[in-house]
Amino acid sequence: MDSESLRQGAAQIGLNLDPETLIAFEGFERDLYEANSVMNLTRVPREECVVRHFLDSLLIAPEAESGATVLDLGTGPGFPAWPLALARPDLRVTALDSSGKMLGFLRRHPLPNLEIVEARAEDWGARERFDLVTGRALAPLAIQLELSAPPCRVGGTVCPMRTPNDLAAIAAFPAARLGLASPEIVERRLPHSDIVRVLPRFPKVRATDRAYPRRWAEIRARQLA
Repeated sequence: MDSESLRQGAAQIGLNLDPETLIAFEGFERDLYEANSVMNLTRVPREECVVRHFLDSLLIAPEAESGATVLDLGTGPGFPAWPLALARPDLRVTALDSSGKMLGFLRRHPLPNLEIVEARAEDWGARERFDLVTGRALAPLAIQLELSAPPCRVGGTVCPMRTPNDLAAIAAFPAARLGLASPEIVERRLPHSDIVRVLPRFPKVRATDRAYPRRWAEIRARQLA
């Protein structure tokens, strides 16, 4: 792993990674790609891991206030949850996914401020609990927002990690149906790349109607619009 590239990229985001933290990132990368040879955990080539997994995960860090509770929906093998929890020990991060295989790998790298939950987001049942709810484009925007709004507390923020291709869908989304206000759009360039991430900040202004999230088949068949 190119630890210096990771350190410099994190500094551009506003994070200071000490040597011990960089060693932990290196160990995670090594284990991820050793496991990937038999478990199919990621399609990102190892030489791109620092940028496309670690730094991409850390782009959400400025959205989390000190001491915040953060939910990562669809974490897979731990992105953005694990890098975020490691780089920001002040946060309390929950990583949720329905894949036992993915979470089995993630459990090999425990952190004191990281909770791992195996469940489907639409069935989990957590409501009005987290300061920040995010996820790395785990589904089409409308589906991701319907899954993200219920567990976010009033006064918190839903901030999915999307791409410029989603800007029209973000502007058109009926946020008020989920108790969300219209978003502020933040765009951040991924360090050491030309990739731009779009981070729409949807403030949670009232409790989400208990009709949401709907059952998965209904969510997929009739996306909110």
